[in-house]
Amino acid sequence: MLLDQYHRRFTYLRLSLTESCNFRCNYCLPNGSDCQNRAAELTADEVVALVKGFALAGTRKIRLTGGEPTLRKDLCDIISRVKSVDGIEKVAMTTNGYRLKRDIGDWLAAGLDAINVSVDSLDPATFHLVTGQDRLQDILSGIDLALELGCRQVKLNTVLLKQYNGQALNQFLNFVKNRAISLRFIELMQTGDNQSFFNKQHQSGASIQAQLLALGWTQLPKLADAGPALEYSHPDYHGTIGLIMPYSKDFCNSCNRLRVSSLGDLYLCLFASEHRNLRHLLTGNNPAEIAEFVQKQLLDKPIAHSLQQAQTGLTKQLAMIGG
Repeated sequence: MLLDQYHRRFTYLRLSLTESCNFRCNYCLPNGSDCQNRAAELTADEVVALVKGFALAGTRKIRLTGGEPTLRKDLCDIISRVKSVDGIEKVAMTTNGYRLKRDIGDWLAAGLDAINVSVDSLDPATFHLVTGQDRLQDILSGIDLALELGCRQVKLNTVLLKQYNGQALNQFLNFVKNRAISLRFIELMQTGDNQSFFNKQHQSGASIQAQLLALGWTQLPKLADAGPALEYSHPDYHGTIGLIMPYSKDFCNSCNRLRVSSLGDLYLCLFASEHRNLRHLLTGNNPAEIAEFVQKQLLDKPIAHSLQQAQTGLTKQLAMIGG
């Protein structure tokens, strides 16, 4: 069991497979991916060794992230092997949806349990402005296909952007009216490279929360393996709405996840000012050594991030570690 000094239990690992991304989202990589580390990414064998160590220490949920994890040619092999590790109960993935319609069947066959798709606007022109890609309709078709094929859990991630989607709540509500999905609004977070953009576009999730409550939505209890989202439901809607508000009071109190980069760096927090490399432990076939290393590092995890003080740590942009 992984515990920090504040008695928080960590059962959830967000594992980046690559820093590379084929989108140019204006809040993350407006100039495109500058990843120079593709050749040094963790191999599938190293990924499995890492997951075995975390599983031994009580990790039950793995989320594969990026960059864009579907750029890995060995993705299906990784999904299958991670899912087969003793103790791992759920394998999820976050994607921009570029390959969703084409490959969702293969991912599900490999063992994928849940998928989060980034959709920052339901208007094709606005989606193109935000992402640099004119692929909204294809991605939405992929989401419907995932539901049709029986994916256990489908979520949409929408970064709140004041001038792009801040007034589009009704459009998003209509989207989940007849779809059993969770659409989560994520407050834009300041990173090392986006301060000017953040100042112009940040919108508090509290504004969406107030509108939901006024419309009769009610907050749901959190699941054991859930992230930080506050989930809301409405009897007239098949889908739910989630809010992730990292600038809210006590946001970090229920933290249950750790992060490892595609180069094998352990991040105790998305906005940590340092990381600890554990790649040297991934060739020894000794899960206990990995578990012991991670537990030791956890004793240095702070009680909370310092985003309110504009301290963004080592995170220059979210593609570095997958959010």
